[in-house]
Amino acid sequence: MPTENALKARSNTSCELCTSTENLAVFPVPPTSDLSAQQCVYLCATCTGQINGDSAIDVNHWRCLNDSMWNQEPAVQVMSYRLLHKLSAESWAQDALEMIYMEDDVKTWAEQGIAAAEREGPTKDSNGTDLQDGDDVTLIKDLKVKGANFTAKQGTMVRGITLTDNPEHIEGKVNGTRIVLVSAYLKKA
Repeated sequence: MPTENALKARSNTSCELCTSTENLAVFPVPPTSDLSAQQCVYLCATCTGQINGDSAIDVNHWRCLNDSMWNQEPAVQVMSYRLLHKLSAESWAQDALEMIYMEDDVKTWAEQGIAAAEREGPTKDSNGTDLQDGDDVTLIKDLKVKGANFTAKQGTMVRGITLTDNPEHIEGKVNGTRIVLVSAYLKKA
């Protein structure tokens, strides 16, 4: 409960996005959070439900982001930026996105979450097994590597892959060269 107590004090016991004072809870800011107050926000059930997709997006509810985007807490700025990005079809949200200011590291954190959310679905290998960052995979066929003048041979192990924004591609090192590989030609090791 130390995180919740810190968030209550920081937020004056109100939602850090819309200022509601009812049904508040700790919300870890994805894609990763160590559950510290610096990487969490204090949100009401309405905001949490719409962020998680449990309830429909109410565009008018999110006009509160015009205020919360100026919050000094990086976690609140990150959530405001991500939500404004999600609502960017609305002219007021687009205007707010053009005005928002964040330090470079905070903006990088915000954009990481957007990239993870925009990923169309899980990256799967040739057998339909979900792949994660850091997995080891094996090539199931010879692949000619464009621009590197070599062929990655069937059976080659690719260790510690990195997922991309496209669920059909991964990045990994083959013969000391970092390349993009089509996940359909891979098998999880």
